[in-house]
Amino acid sequence: MFSEAIKVTAPTEISHPALWLDPKSAVGPNEREQLAAAGLQLLPVATLDDLKQGLARARLVVIRLMNDVGLLHEVKKLTQSFGHAVPVLCRIDRHRFELAVEAMRCGAYQVLAADEWSVGVWRDSLTLAPRRPESQRSGPQTFVFVDPNSQHLLELARRVAQTQVSAMVTGPTGAGKEVLARVLHDASPRRNGPFVAMNCAALPENLIEDLLFGHEKGAFTGALKEHRGLFEQAHGGTIFLDEIAEMPYHLQTKLLRVLQERKITRLGGHAPIELDVRLVAATNKDLREAIAEREFREDLYFRISAFKLSVLPLRERPGDILPLVMQFLRTYGPVDRQIELSPRAIELLQHYRWPGNVRELQNVVQRALVLCNSDIITEAELMFDETDEKPIASPVSQPLSATTHSQLMKYGQREVADAHNPEAVDLSTAVKNSEYQAIMAAIQSTRNRDEAAKKLGISPRSLRYKMAQFRERGVPMAVAA
Repeated sequence: MFSEAIKVTAPTEISHPALWLDPKSAVGPNEREQLAAAGLQLLPVATLDDLKQGLARARLVVIRLMNDVGLLHEVKKLTQSFGHAVPVLCRIDRHRFELAVEAMRCGAYQVLAADEWSVGVWRDSLTLAPRRPESQRSGPQTFVFVDPNSQHLLELARRVAQTQVSAMVTGPTGAGKEVLARVLHDASPRRNGPFVAMNCAALPENLIEDLLFGHEKGAFTGALKEHRGLFEQAHGGTIFLDEIAEMPYHLQTKLLRVLQERKITRLGGHAPIELDVRLVAATNKDLREAIAEREFREDLYFRISAFKLSVLPLRERPGDILPLVMQFLRTYGPVDRQIELSPRAIELLQHYRWPGNVRELQNVVQRALVLCNSDIITEAELMFDETDEKPIASPVSQPLSATTHSQLMKYGQREVADAHNPEAVDLSTAVKNSEYQAIMAAIQSTRNRDEAAKKLGISPRSLRYKMAQFRERGVPMAVAA
Protein backbone atom coordinates (compact mmCIF):
# COMPACT_ATOMS: atom_id res chain seq x y z
CA MET A 1 0.00 0.00 0.00
CA PHE A 2 2.86 2.34 0.82
CA SER A 3 5.40 1.06 -1.68
CA GLU A 4 6.14 4.60 -2.81
CA ALA A 5 7.55 7.37 -0.64
CA ILE A 6 5.06 9.83 0.81
CA LYS A 7 5.73 13.40 -0.29
CA VAL A 8 5.11 16.05 2.29
CA THR A 9 6.33 19.50 3.20
CA ALA A 10 8.81 19.72 6.06
CA PRO A 11 11.01 22.22 7.84
CA THR A 12 14.72 22.43 8.23
CA GLU A 13 14.59 24.24 11.58
CA ILE A 14 12.47 23.44 14.63
CA SER A 15 14.08 25.65 17.28
CA HIS A 16 12.12 28.39 19.04
CA PRO A 17 13.48 31.84 18.10
CA ALA A 18 12.56 34.22 20.92
CA LEU A 19 12.89 37.90 21.72
CA TRP A 20 14.27 38.22 25.26
CA LEU A 21 13.52 41.44 27.16
CA ASP A 22 14.87 41.79 30.69
CA PRO A 23 15.29 45.32 32.09
CA LYS A 24 17.07 44.04 35.18
CA SER A 25 19.85 41.72 34.03
CA ALA A 26 21.34 40.07 30.97
CA VAL A 27 21.38 36.33 30.35
CA GLY A 28 24.56 34.74 31.65
CA PRO A 29 26.55 32.16 29.64
CA ASN A 30 25.42 29.23 31.80
CA GLU A 31 21.77 30.25 31.58
CA ARG A 32 22.07 30.83 27.84
CA GLU A 33 23.49 27.32 27.43
CA GLN A 34 20.56 25.81 29.35
CA LEU A 35 18.03 27.76 27.30
CA ALA A 36 19.71 26.56 24.12
CA ALA A 37 19.52 22.98 25.36
CA ALA A 38 15.76 23.46 25.85
CA GLY A 39 15.43 24.65 22.25
CA LEU A 40 15.32 28.42 22.78
CA GLN A 41 17.22 30.60 20.30
CA LEU A 42 17.62 34.14 21.68
CA LEU A 43 17.27 36.99 19.18
CA PRO A 44 19.23 40.18 20.02
CA VAL A 45 17.34 43.50 19.96
CA ALA A 46 19.23 46.81 19.84
CA THR A 47 17.15 49.01 17.52
CA LEU A 48 13.55 49.38 16.38
CA ASP A 49 14.48 47.65 13.12
CA ASP A 50 15.88 44.75 15.17
CA LEU A 51 12.57 44.55 16.98
CA LYS A 52 10.53 44.53 13.75
CA GLN A 53 12.73 41.86 12.18
CA GLY A 54 12.78 39.85 15.38
CA LEU A 55 8.99 39.85 15.66
CA ALA A 56 8.75 38.58 12.11
CA ARG A 57 10.90 35.57 13.07
CA ALA A 58 10.10 35.05 16.74
CA ARG A 59 8.17 32.03 17.93
CA LEU A 60 7.55 33.86 21.21
CA VAL A 61 8.56 36.85 23.33
CA VAL A 62 10.03 36.36 26.83
CA ILE A 63 9.80 39.39 29.14
CA ARG A 64 10.74 40.10 32.74
CA LEU A 65 8.05 41.88 34.78
CA MET A 66 9.21 43.83 37.81
CA ASN A 67 6.43 45.77 39.57
CA ASP A 68 3.46 45.77 37.18
CA VAL A 69 2.22 44.49 33.82
CA GLY A 70 3.06 47.69 31.96
CA LEU A 71 5.78 46.04 29.88
CA LEU A 72 3.39 43.24 28.94
CA HIS A 73 0.84 45.79 27.67
CA GLU A 74 3.50 47.64 25.68
CA VAL A 75 4.84 44.45 24.10
CA LYS A 76 1.35 43.34 23.07
CA LYS A 77 0.67 46.76 21.54
CA LEU A 78 3.93 46.61 19.57
CA THR A 79 3.29 43.11 18.26
CA GLN A 80 -0.20 44.14 17.16
CA SER A 81 1.01 47.35 15.52
CA PHE A 82 3.59 45.37 13.52
CA GLY A 83 0.97 42.78 12.57
CA HIS A 84 2.54 39.87 14.46
CA ALA A 85 0.49 37.87 16.98
CA VAL A 86 3.39 36.47 19.02
CA PRO A 87 2.72 34.62 22.31
CA VAL A 88 4.32 36.17 25.40
CA LEU A 89 5.92 34.32 28.33
CA CYS A 90 6.48 36.35 31.52
CA ARG A 91 9.29 35.86 34.03
CA ILE A 92 8.33 37.07 37.52
CA ASP A 93 9.93 36.87 40.96
CA ARG A 94 8.57 33.92 42.92
CA HIS A 95 7.05 36.01 45.72
CA ARG A 96 5.05 38.22 43.31
CA PHE A 97 1.94 36.02 43.30
CA GLU A 98 -0.53 38.78 42.48
CA LEU A 99 1.62 40.00 39.58
CA ALA A 100 1.68 36.47 38.13
CA VAL A 101 -2.11 36.26 38.26
CA GLU A 102 -2.42 39.70 36.63
CA ALA A 103 -0.02 38.69 33.84
CA MET A 104 -2.12 35.62 33.04
CA ARG A 105 -5.25 37.75 33.05
CA CYS A 106 -3.64 40.22 30.64
CA GLY A 107 -2.81 37.59 28.05
CA ALA A 108 0.51 35.93 28.95
CA TYR A 109 0.33 32.33 27.80
CA GLN A 110 2.53 31.24 30.72
CA VAL A 111 4.39 32.57 33.77
CA LEU A 112 7.74 31.22 35.02
CA ALA A 113 9.78 32.17 38.06
CA ALA A 114 12.55 34.62 37.16
CA ASP A 115 15.20 32.28 38.62
CA GLU A 116 13.93 29.19 36.78
CA TRP A 117 16.55 27.88 34.33
CA SER A 118 16.07 24.10 34.27
CA VAL A 119 16.02 22.59 30.80
CA GLY A 120 12.97 20.42 31.42
CA VAL A 121 10.77 23.29 32.62
CA TRP A 122 11.70 25.51 29.68
CA ARG A 123 11.26 22.69 27.19
CA ASP A 124 7.75 22.02 28.53
CA SER A 125 6.93 25.73 28.38
CA LEU A 126 8.04 25.95 24.75
CA THR A 127 5.89 22.93 23.92
CA LEU A 128 2.86 24.73 25.37
CA ALA A 129 3.47 27.91 23.36
CA PRO A 130 0.61 28.46 20.89
CA ARG A 131 1.56 28.56 17.26
CA ARG A 132 1.43 31.90 15.46
CA PRO A 133 -1.65 32.35 13.28
CA GLU A 134 0.40 33.37 10.24
CA SER A 135 2.42 30.13 10.39
CA GLN A 136 -0.63 27.89 10.19
CA ARG A 137 -0.65 27.33 6.47
CA SER A 138 -3.07 24.40 6.61
CA GLY A 139 -5.98 26.57 7.76
CA PRO A 140 -8.27 25.51 10.63
CA GLN A 141 -7.01 22.99 13.13
CA THR A 142 -7.54 19.39 12.00
CA PHE A 143 -7.61 16.17 13.96
CA VAL A 144 -6.50 12.71 12.89
CA PHE A 145 -9.09 9.93 13.26
CA VAL A 146 -8.17 7.48 10.50
CA ASP A 147 -7.86 4.16 12.31
CA PRO A 148 -11.19 2.31 12.76
CA ASN A 149 -10.82 2.50 16.54
CA SER A 150 -10.30 6.27 16.30
CA GLN A 151 -13.24 6.69 13.95
CA HIS A 152 -15.47 4.89 16.44
CA LEU A 153 -14.22 7.16 19.22
CA LEU A 154 -14.82 10.24 17.08
CA GLU A 155 -18.40 9.22 16.32
CA LEU A 156 -19.04 8.57 20.01
CA ALA A 157 -17.50 11.93 20.95
CA ARG A 158 -19.72 13.75 18.45
CA ARG A 159 -22.81 12.18 19.99
CA VAL A 160 -21.69 13.09 23.51
CA ALA A 161 -20.91 16.63 22.33
CA GLN A 162 -24.57 17.26 21.49
CA THR A 163 -25.56 16.72 25.13
CA GLN A 164 -24.79 18.81 28.20
CA VAL A 165 -23.31 16.02 30.32
CA SER A 166 -19.86 16.31 31.86
CA ALA A 167 -17.31 14.09 30.15
CA MET A 168 -14.26 12.28 31.45
CA VAL A 169 -11.44 11.53 29.00
CA THR A 170 -9.02 8.81 30.05
CA GLY A 171 -5.90 7.47 28.39
CA PRO A 172 -2.12 7.28 28.70
CA THR A 173 0.16 10.31 28.72
CA GLY A 174 0.69 11.84 25.30
CA ALA A 175 -2.17 9.96 23.59
CA GLY A 176 -4.19 13.06 22.71
CA LYS A 177 -6.72 13.63 25.50
CA GLU A 178 -6.82 17.41 24.97
CA VAL A 179 -7.38 16.86 21.25
CA LEU A 180 -10.51 14.83 22.08
CA ALA A 181 -11.63 17.52 24.53
CA ARG A 182 -11.40 20.10 21.73
CA VAL A 183 -13.46 17.80 19.50
CA LEU A 184 -16.13 17.68 22.19
CA HIS A 185 -16.17 21.48 22.23
CA ASP A 186 -16.02 22.04 18.46
CA ALA A 187 -18.80 19.52 17.77
CA SER A 188 -21.11 20.94 20.44
CA PRO A 189 -23.62 23.82 20.40
CA ARG A 190 -21.01 25.69 22.49
CA ARG A 191 -18.52 25.80 19.59
CA ASN A 192 -18.77 29.59 19.30
CA GLY A 193 -18.03 30.02 23.02
CA PRO A 194 -14.60 29.93 24.68
CA PHE A 195 -12.53 26.79 25.21
CA VAL A 196 -10.46 27.25 28.38
CA ALA A 197 -7.89 24.63 29.42
CA MET A 198 -5.82 24.17 32.56
CA ASN A 199 -3.39 21.47 33.69
CA CYS A 200 -4.06 20.81 37.38
CA ALA A 201 -0.55 19.37 37.89
CA ALA A 202 1.35 22.28 36.37
CA LEU A 203 0.61 24.97 38.98
CA PRO A 204 1.11 25.38 42.75
CA GLU A 205 -1.91 24.78 44.96
CA ASN A 206 -2.54 28.42 45.94
CA LEU A 207 -2.42 29.53 42.31
CA ILE A 208 -4.86 26.84 41.10
CA GLU A 209 -7.66 28.09 43.38
CA ASP A 210 -7.28 31.69 42.28
CA LEU A 211 -7.01 30.82 38.58
CA LEU A 212 -10.11 28.64 38.70
CA PHE A 213 -12.41 30.71 40.86
CA GLY A 214 -10.99 34.25 40.74
CA HIS A 215 -10.83 36.85 43.52
CA GLU A 216 -12.24 40.23 44.48
CA LYS A 217 -10.14 43.33 44.96
CA GLY A 218 -8.67 43.28 48.48
CA ALA A 219 -9.36 39.56 48.96
CA PHE A 220 -5.79 39.11 50.22
CA THR A 221 -2.60 41.10 50.55
CA GLY A 222 -1.60 42.34 47.14
CA ALA A 223 -5.00 41.75 45.50
CA LEU A 224 -5.13 45.20 43.93
CA LYS A 225 -7.70 44.32 41.26
CA GLU A 226 -10.51 41.84 40.82
CA HIS A 227 -9.68 38.72 38.81
CA ARG A 228 -12.08 36.61 36.74
CA GLY A 229 -11.27 32.95 37.18
CA LEU A 230 -11.19 30.38 34.41
CA PHE A 231 -14.74 29.25 35.14
CA GLU A 232 -16.00 32.76 34.51
CA GLN A 233 -13.83 33.05 31.41
CA ALA A 234 -15.35 29.80 30.08
CA HIS A 235 -18.95 31.06 30.52
CA GLY A 236 -20.98 29.92 27.55
CA GLY A 237 -18.28 27.45 26.49
CA THR A 238 -16.15 24.58 27.76
CA ILE A 239 -13.58 24.30 30.52
CA PHE A 240 -11.03 21.49 30.23
CA LEU A 241 -9.26 20.34 33.40
CA ASP A 242 -6.35 18.07 32.51
CA GLU A 243 -4.77 15.75 35.10
CA ILE A 244 -7.69 16.36 37.43
CA ALA A 245 -6.45 13.59 39.73
CA GLU A 246 -3.67 15.97 40.80
CA MET A 247 -6.12 18.60 42.12
CA PRO A 248 -5.66 19.15 45.89
CA TYR A 249 -8.32 17.39 47.95
CA HIS A 250 -9.81 20.50 49.55
CA LEU A 251 -10.21 22.15 46.14
CA GLN A 252 -12.10 19.09 44.93
CA THR A 253 -14.79 19.98 47.48
CA LYS A 254 -15.13 23.50 46.12
CA LEU A 255 -15.17 22.23 42.53
CA LEU A 256 -17.98 19.81 43.40
CA ARG A 257 -20.04 22.65 44.88
CA VAL A 258 -19.53 24.77 41.76
CA LEU A 259 -20.64 21.94 39.49
CA GLN A 260 -23.70 21.18 41.61
CA GLU A 261 -24.92 24.75 42.05
CA ARG A 262 -23.78 26.15 38.69
CA LYS A 263 -22.64 29.19 40.61
CA ILE A 264 -19.25 30.49 41.70
CA THR A 265 -18.13 32.84 44.44
CA ARG A 266 -14.78 34.56 44.02
CA LEU A 267 -12.21 34.56 46.80
CA GLY A 268 -13.14 37.40 49.11
CA GLY A 269 -16.53 37.76 47.45
CA HIS A 270 -20.09 37.24 48.72
CA ALA A 271 -22.36 37.48 45.68
CA PRO A 272 -22.62 34.21 43.72
CA ILE A 273 -22.07 34.42 39.96
CA GLU A 274 -24.21 32.32 37.62
CA LEU A 275 -22.31 29.93 35.35
CA ASP A 276 -23.10 28.25 32.04
CA VAL A 277 -20.09 25.98 31.57
CA ARG A 278 -19.53 22.46 30.34
CA LEU A 279 -16.76 20.55 32.10
CA VAL A 280 -14.48 18.09 30.35
CA ALA A 281 -11.90 16.45 32.65
CA ALA A 282 -8.99 14.18 31.80
CA THR A 283 -6.66 11.87 33.67
CA ASN A 284 -4.14 9.11 33.02
CA LYS A 285 -4.68 7.66 36.49
CA ASP A 286 -7.14 5.12 37.86
CA LEU A 287 -9.55 7.36 39.79
CA ARG A 288 -11.13 4.34 41.49
CA GLU A 289 -7.76 3.56 43.00
CA ALA A 290 -7.34 7.21 44.00
CA ILE A 291 -10.75 7.08 45.70
CA ALA A 292 -9.75 3.95 47.62
CA GLU A 293 -6.61 5.73 48.81
CA ARG A 294 -8.66 8.82 49.76
CA GLU A 295 -6.86 11.00 47.26
CA PHE A 296 -9.96 11.75 45.19
CA ARG A 297 -13.55 12.41 46.21
CA GLU A 298 -16.02 9.73 45.15
CA ASP A 299 -18.91 12.17 44.80
CA LEU A 300 -16.82 14.39 42.52
CA TYR A 301 -15.88 11.34 40.44
CA PHE A 302 -19.53 10.58 39.71
CA ARG A 303 -20.25 14.25 39.00
CA ILE A 304 -17.50 14.63 36.36
CA SER A 305 -17.77 11.21 34.71
CA ALA A 306 -21.34 11.19 33.43
CA PHE A 307 -19.82 9.86 30.21
CA LYS A 308 -16.35 8.38 29.87
CA LEU A 309 -14.29 8.37 26.69
CA SER A 310 -11.06 6.37 26.47
CA VAL A 311 -8.22 7.39 24.14
CA LEU A 312 -6.28 4.30 23.11
CA PRO A 313 -2.47 4.16 23.07
CA LEU A 314 -1.05 4.93 19.63
CA ARG A 315 0.13 1.31 19.17
CA GLU A 316 -3.52 0.19 19.33
CA ARG A 317 -4.59 2.54 16.50
CA PRO A 318 -1.84 2.02 13.90
CA GLY A 319 -3.93 3.55 11.14
CA ASP A 320 -3.35 6.98 12.70
CA ILE A 321 0.45 6.82 12.62
CA LEU A 322 1.25 7.89 9.07
CA PRO A 323 -1.51 10.54 8.87
CA LEU A 324 -0.12 12.01 12.10
CA VAL A 325 3.39 11.99 10.62
CA MET A 326 2.17 13.94 7.60
CA GLN A 327 0.28 16.40 9.80
CA PHE A 328 3.38 17.08 11.90
CA LEU A 329 5.51 17.60 8.80
CA ARG A 330 3.00 20.08 7.38
CA THR A 331 2.68 21.88 10.71
CA TYR A 332 6.41 22.49 11.11
CA GLY A 333 7.40 22.83 7.48
CA PRO A 334 8.09 25.72 5.09
CA VAL A 335 6.68 25.64 1.59
CA ASP A 336 9.99 25.66 -0.25
CA ARG A 337 11.13 22.08 0.27
CA GLN A 338 9.64 18.64 -0.43
CA ILE A 339 10.52 15.75 1.87
CA GLU A 340 9.85 12.08 1.20
CA LEU A 341 9.63 9.11 3.55
CA SER A 342 11.49 6.04 2.37
CA PRO A 343 9.61 2.71 2.40
CA ARG A 344 11.90 1.43 5.18
CA ALA A 345 11.22 4.56 7.28
CA ILE A 346 7.47 4.03 6.82
CA GLU A 347 7.83 0.41 7.89
CA LEU A 348 9.73 1.36 11.06
CA LEU A 349 7.21 4.06 11.97
CA GLN A 350 4.33 1.63 11.57
CA HIS A 351 5.88 -1.20 13.58
CA TYR A 352 7.37 0.71 16.53
CA ARG A 353 5.37 0.28 19.76
CA TRP A 354 5.21 4.05 20.60
CA PRO A 355 5.33 3.87 24.41
CA GLY A 356 5.31 7.70 24.44
CA ASN A 357 2.27 7.77 22.13
CA VAL A 358 1.56 10.77 19.87
CA ARG A 359 3.94 13.01 21.79
CA GLU A 360 6.81 10.60 21.12
CA LEU A 361 5.85 10.38 17.45
CA GLN A 362 6.03 14.16 17.22
CA ASN A 363 9.51 14.11 18.79
CA VAL A 364 10.72 11.44 16.35
CA VAL A 365 9.48 13.45 13.36
CA GLN A 366 11.16 16.61 14.63
CA ARG A 367 14.47 14.79 15.17
CA ALA A 368 14.28 13.32 11.68
CA LEU A 369 13.79 16.78 10.19
CA VAL A 370 16.86 18.04 12.03
CA LEU A 371 19.01 15.14 10.86
CA CYS A 372 17.76 14.91 7.27
CA ASN A 373 20.26 16.42 4.82
CA SER A 374 18.47 15.31 1.66
CA ASP A 375 14.93 15.14 0.34
CA ILE A 376 14.26 11.70 1.84
CA ILE A 377 13.87 10.75 5.49
CA THR A 378 15.43 7.31 5.82
CA GLU A 379 15.71 4.87 8.71
CA ALA A 380 19.03 6.50 9.64
CA GLU A 381 17.22 9.73 10.59
CA LEU A 382 14.64 8.00 12.82
CA MET A 383 15.78 8.25 16.45
CA PHE A 384 13.26 6.52 18.71
CA ASP A 385 13.03 7.10 22.45
CA GLU A 386 14.78 4.21 24.16
CA THR A 387 11.96 2.84 26.27
CA ASP A 388 12.11 -0.86 25.47
CA GLU A 389 14.55 -1.65 28.25
CA LYS A 390 14.01 -4.93 30.07
CA PRO A 391 12.63 -4.58 33.63
CA ILE A 392 15.36 -4.39 36.24
CA ALA A 393 15.01 -7.27 38.65
CA SER A 394 17.09 -5.87 41.48
CA PRO A 395 18.04 -2.31 42.41
CA VAL A 396 21.53 -3.44 43.41
CA SER A 397 22.75 -6.43 41.42
CA GLN A 398 21.37 -5.66 37.94
CA PRO A 399 23.86 -3.78 35.71
CA LEU A 400 22.85 -1.05 33.31
CA SER A 401 21.79 -2.20 29.86
CA ALA A 402 24.25 -1.84 26.99
CA THR A 403 21.94 0.72 25.39
CA THR A 404 21.88 2.90 28.48
CA HIS A 405 25.64 2.64 28.93
CA SER A 406 26.39 3.49 25.30
CA GLN A 407 24.07 6.49 25.40
CA LEU A 408 25.78 7.79 28.52
CA MET A 409 29.15 7.48 26.82
CA LYS A 410 27.78 9.27 23.76
CA TYR A 411 26.90 12.28 25.87
CA GLY A 412 30.23 12.16 27.67
CA GLN A 413 28.59 11.47 31.03
CA ARG A 414 30.44 9.39 33.63
CA GLU A 415 27.89 9.64 36.45
CA VAL A 416 26.56 6.11 35.82
CA ALA A 417 28.92 3.25 34.99
CA ASP A 418 29.02 -0.51 34.65
CA ALA A 419 28.43 -2.07 38.07
CA HIS A 420 30.50 -5.12 37.10
CA ASN A 421 33.65 -2.99 36.79
CA PRO A 422 34.23 -1.53 40.30
CA GLU A 423 37.76 -0.42 39.47
CA ALA A 424 36.45 1.91 36.75
CA VAL A 425 34.30 4.04 39.03
CA ASP A 426 34.65 6.09 42.16
CA LEU A 427 32.29 6.15 45.15
CA SER A 428 30.18 9.02 43.79
CA THR A 429 29.66 7.20 40.49
CA ALA A 430 28.66 4.00 42.26
CA VAL A 431 26.11 5.84 44.39
CA LYS A 432 24.51 7.45 41.33
CA ASN A 433 24.49 4.08 39.57
CA SER A 434 22.66 2.44 42.46
CA GLU A 435 20.24 5.36 42.73
CA TYR A 436 19.34 5.11 39.05
CA GLN A 437 18.77 1.36 39.22
CA ALA A 438 16.71 1.66 42.42
CA ILE A 439 14.47 4.26 40.80
CA MET A 440 13.99 2.19 37.65
CA ALA A 441 13.26 -0.94 39.69
CA ALA A 442 10.61 0.90 41.71
CA ILE A 443 8.99 2.30 38.56
CA GLN A 444 8.94 -1.09 36.83
CA SER A 445 7.37 -2.83 39.84
CA THR A 446 4.60 -0.29 40.58
CA ARG A 447 1.59 1.09 38.74
CA ASN A 448 2.42 4.79 38.89
CA ARG A 449 5.04 7.28 40.06
CA ASP A 450 3.25 7.98 43.34
CA GLU A 451 3.54 4.31 44.29
CA ALA A 452 7.15 4.26 43.11
CA ALA A 453 7.97 7.26 45.29
CA LYS A 454 6.30 5.63 48.28
CA LYS A 455 8.31 2.46 47.72
CA LEU A 456 11.53 4.47 47.54
CA GLY A 457 10.64 6.40 50.69
CA ILE A 458 10.68 9.81 48.99
CA SER A 459 8.02 12.30 47.92
CA PRO A 460 6.58 12.26 44.35
CA ARG A 461 8.10 15.72 43.84
CA SER A 462 11.58 14.41 44.77
CA LEU A 463 11.15 11.49 42.39
CA ARG A 464 10.20 13.83 39.52
CA TYR A 465 13.26 15.97 40.28
CA LYS A 466 15.62 12.98 40.24
CA MET A 467 14.11 11.69 36.99
CA ALA A 468 14.55 15.11 35.41
CA GLN A 469 18.21 15.13 36.48
CA PHE A 470 18.82 11.76 34.82
CA ARG A 471 17.07 12.89 31.64
CA GLU A 472 19.27 15.98 31.44
CA ARG A 473 22.34 13.71 31.66
CA GLY A 474 21.03 11.72 28.69
CA VAL A 475 19.82 8.70 30.68
CA PRO A 476 16.65 7.22 29.09
CA MET A 477 13.79 7.69 31.55
CA ALA A 478 10.87 7.83 29.10
CA VAL A 479 9.62 4.47 30.38
CA ALA A 480 8.73 6.26 33.60
CA ALA A 481 6.89 9.17 32.01
